[in-house]
Amino acid sequence: GKNEYDLLIIGGGSGGLACAKEAAKFGRKVAVLDYVEPSPQGTKWGLGGTCVNVGCIPKKLMHQAALLGSAIKDAQHYGWNIAQPVHHTWSVMAQAVQNYVKSLNWGHRVQLQDKKVKYFNMKGSFSDPHTIRGLTKAGKETIVTAENIVIATGGRPKYPMHIAGALEYGITSDDLFWLKESPGKTPLVYYPFILHLYEIIVYISLTGSSPDVSLECAGFLTGIGLETTVMMRSIPLRGFDQQMASLVTEHMESYGTKFLKRCFPTKVEKSESNRLQVTWKNTDLRTEITDSFDTVMWAVGRAPDTETLNLETVGVKTNSETGKIIVDASEATSVPHIYAVGDITEGRPELTPTAIAAGKLLAQRLFGQSSELMDYDNVPTTVFTPLEYGCVGLSEEAAVQCYGSDNIEVYHAYYKPLEFTVAERDAAQCYMKMVCLRERDQRILGLHFIGPNAGEVIQGFALGIKCGATYPQLMKTIGIHPTCAEEITKLHITKGSGLDATVTGC
Repeated sequence: GKNEYDLLIIGGGSGGLACAKEAAKFGRKVAVLDYVEPSPQGTKWGLGGTCVNVGCIPKKLMHQAALLGSAIKDAQHYGWNIAQPVHHTWSVMAQAVQNYVKSLNWGHRVQLQDKKVKYFNMKGSFSDPHTIRGLTKAGKETIVTAENIVIATGGRPKYPMHIAGALEYGITSDDLFWLKESPGKTPLVYYPFILHLYEIIVYISLTGSSPDVSLECAGFLTGIGLETTVMMRSIPLRGFDQQMASLVTEHMESYGTKFLKRCFPTKVEKSESNRLQVTWKNTDLRTEITDSFDTVMWAVGRAPDTETLNLETVGVKTNSETGKIIVDASEATSVPHIYAVGDITEGRPELTPTAIAAGKLLAQRLFGQSSELMDYDNVPTTVFTPLEYGCVGLSEEAAVQCYGSDNIEVYHAYYKPLEFTVAERDAAQCYMKMVCLRERDQRILGLHFIGPNAGEVIQGFALGIKCGATYPQLMKTIGIHPTCAEEITKLHITKGSGLDATVTGC
């Protein structure tokens, strides 16, 4: 009657692996079940979850590839003699990225083995509240019992099934990062003014929860020389500060990405030449348009991967609208010994670092006599578009909604990064703003930054904001000269004052 494991985790992504390894530190018997269901296009990968395989890691590396293309153009202004044209080869980049991802897959397996965590490459489903039925690819069944169970299966990209041809002819981010060859049929040539030889279209829906992924992918595809179009039914970067989101898309347009705004596709067909004919409607003009592309990528949100878990059998409650698992502050579900962490949980940010932290804290509470809960406030994040956007805290819209427009003060400034000057790069969208409470010491509610290395900049300021930093304290902070981050310590112009917001530096 004794359960075989102290802790069983279903899902080998960031949150699940962090929880498993932390629990193993306490000498507990731990097991992990992980299985990747191939995408509709047949793409599959190894242990590590979305971030490692089809998210943060390959995305950032391909973003870096695009930044290097921009650096090649800048280099000529700094005296580097670079023969033109400069060629980019997708297969070389993809192979390098995929090899690194595979090394991370192997590394996770080794870490589990070193920590004596049992790994099952199986799809898990509940038989009863303490029993999981594991099924291998070959159909072999294994029954595993555990005292505590953590669900950390994350999510997978949605397909807009109401659009004819969407499933047959479209791909998602699950596929893009694992393509062996360029999605285009012709060689790519990268000139100083980018010669586009192939077209890809990325579609964002009205309610999609992956707008950052779509813009990031569109950004690096443009950056390596692919003609990329983003079809947008509603606003960009839903959930982010909309002034900043507009600046991000403005820069992307100037960078070469095309945008079809307030449009939505109605069908996708394959032509005799194997091009994809996409038909869409423009809601403003009330017209229907058809054009051809080489690839169609859907970025219409993610669905929690719960379909095969058999949650209803054991009474784990989910949100009927989102399908996500309802948890309390301690990550507990409606069944006391069953927990959930990461993207699969209702109301949590879909971010790797929060899943990792939540998983570790859960293991510490279960086995380490800790009572510390995960704090989801003021979590910093960055969108890796060609001009990066980093933020922490509330957007201006959220601050107004929470405190009222009369109770907030917004400080802002445009600036020009020093590295843009010699290369004569346009800095029209390099911008920052700080949202503060007006009362007393003007506590900082949110900080937003668009510019080079936005993630590195925001990471440093996130600590201060987490600790309750105020506007006067930030103004007393000495900046590192000459950096972009230094400009944040000079914010002294109130939004709406009518003053020139340009910061000229020293």
